[in-house]
Amino acid sequence: MLKGKDMISIHDLSVDEVQEILALAAELKAKQKAGVEHHLLKGKTLGMIFEKSSTRTRVSFETGMYQLGGQALFLSNRDLQLGRGEPIKDTARVLSRYLDGIMIRTYGHDRVLELAKYADVPVINALTDLLHPCQVLTDLLTIREHKGKNLKGLKMAYVGDGNNMTNSYMYGCAKAGMVFAAATPKDYAPDAEVVRNAVEDAKLTGATITLLNDPVEAVKDADIVVTDTWASMGQEAEHEERKKIFAPYQVNQELLSHADKRVIVMHCLPAYRGEEITEEVLEANADVIFDEAENRLHTQKAIMALTMA
Repeated sequence: MLKGKDMISIHDLSVDEVQEILALAAELKAKQKAGVEHHLLKGKTLGMIFEKSSTRTRVSFETGMYQLGGQALFLSNRDLQLGRGEPIKDTARVLSRYLDGIMIRTYGHDRVLELAKYADVPVINALTDLLHPCQVLTDLLTIREHKGKNLKGLKMAYVGDGNNMTNSYMYGCAKAGMVFAAATPKDYAPDAEVVRNAVEDAKLTGATITLLNDPVEAVKDADIVVTDTWASMGQEAEHEERKKIFAPYQVNQELLSHADKRVIVMHCLPAYRGEEITEEVLEANADVIFDEAENRLHTQKAIMALTMA
């Protein structure tokens, strides 16, 4: 269903397409663990445009293409004429003549949309300031592994900044039929248009989307609690101010006492221990959090295989 399509936002995917990605990711993970060859993209090449750096994104996509039998090219602004002012639409049309797919990790979401508009090959959104779909699909896979394949009705609570992760969690939970509650400071709510879209998506699956300011209310009876750094890349100058504003939103043992007794805690990393999450909570949930980190590899392999094969 996804062959030749872009993967820009979970909102753009059907419920069946989300399930298709998760099912193939689980299958590819099992094959990789068993040492079974799965060269679904033999002879294919992925171009990886990085305008924002990342440990997990680069390593997981590059390793994933290798395991799928293809190859990946790392392309920074120093490697591309984009860094010298070439229009992104021209870059898109040139790269489409050479590559079988393009992955981009950047700041403004409009750059991904323009790249996809002019590219003739699938474009994968590896992160923008608005959305982080690959990470949230990864998290859904991780929840399946720890809570069972049927995600419908599970409650996820997000505590922290209303950022690209919050936006994508709303879309992911809406497609999966989950109960989603986010607690953010008043002036740090998630994107209003994303909220409207997610609420509409939720109507199709029975999911619910709730926005709150009280973290205790958000995590009440939650099966999964997630958080993210308080200052995202590009917001470093605001770090000290944000630490004061977000202090009541730390994921700690006291907050988790209000969640379900079998709650799991997730974090997309990098984590700042003592800020958005305590050392104690992170280490108690390390198995889940590092499964989550590993699953970037398997989920992105599924996305690449389904769109580029």
